[in-house]
Amino acid sequence: MEGNVALVTGGAQGIGKAIVGLLADCGATVVVSDVKIETAEQTVGELVSRGKKAIAVQADVAKAEEVKAMVDTALSKFGKIDILVNNAGITRDTLLLRMKDEDWDLVLSVNLKGTFHCMKAVLPAMSKQRRGKIVNISSIVGAIGNPGQANYAASKAAVVGLTKTVAREYASRGITVNAVAPGFIDTAMTAALPAEVKENLMKQIPLARLGSPSDIAHAVVFLVSEGSGYMTGQVLHVNGGMYMSG
Repeated sequence: MEGNVALVTGGAQGIGKAIVGLLADCGATVVVSDVKIETAEQTVGELVSRGKKAIAVQADVAKAEEVKAMVDTALSKFGKIDILVNNAGITRDTLLLRMKDEDWDLVLSVNLKGTFHCMKAVLPAMSKQRRGKIVNISSIVGAIGNPGQANYAASKAAVVGLTKTVAREYASRGITVNAVAPGFIDTAMTAALPAEVKENLMKQIPLARLGSPSDIAHAVVFLVSEGSGYMTGQVLHVNGGMYMSG
C-alpha cells in the first residue's frame, strides 16, 4: 500500500478504526473521516505516534457539501485518492409498525445516500488517474433480514445493488468497486446486547464466535490490494458461516 492514499468514512472507531489501522500498517496514507472530529483526531494521533501518515477530516456523509469538502481536503493535501472505503453507518432499530419516517429517512440518508455521495465525489479524480479501489461496507442483514432493522437491512441491501452498478460503470476506467458484508462483529454495539441474545447469536454461527473488527479490516485490505485486481462487483461475506451465499 506504500504510496497509496486511502479515505475511510466512519474511520474513527469500531470497524472503521480497524480498517484505518491496517491500511496504515500496510503503508497507506490514511484520511480518517468521521462525523465526530474529536474522535477522528484521537485516532489520527494514535497512528501518528506509531509513525504512520494520517489526517482527520470531519464530514456528515449524508450531506453532499460536506462530502465534497472532505474529498477536496484530501485531494489538496495529497493530490490523489487511490482507495475509498465507505464504512460510515448508523442504526435506528425498532419494529416496522413503530418505525418513524425520520428513523427510516436518517438511516437511508447516511448508509445509502452517504455511500452514493462519497463515490460520486471521488470518481472524477479516480477516473482521471485511471485507477482506484472502492469498498462499500454492507451487512449480513442486507442478505438475510433482521427483525427490528427494516431500515438498516434495506439500506445495506441497496448498497450491494449500488456497488454492482458502479462496478459496471467504471471498470473501463481501471476502477474496481466491491463490498464487504460483515456478520455480527464484537464492537461497542454488540457489547451492549444482553447475554442471552449473544448466546442465541452464537448458536447460529458455525465458527461459534463473534467476528472481530480486524476480520473485516483484512477483507477490506484484500479488496484494495493488487491481489484482488480481477475482482469487481463482488460481495465478500465475512460472518463465521452464519450466512453462506451461493
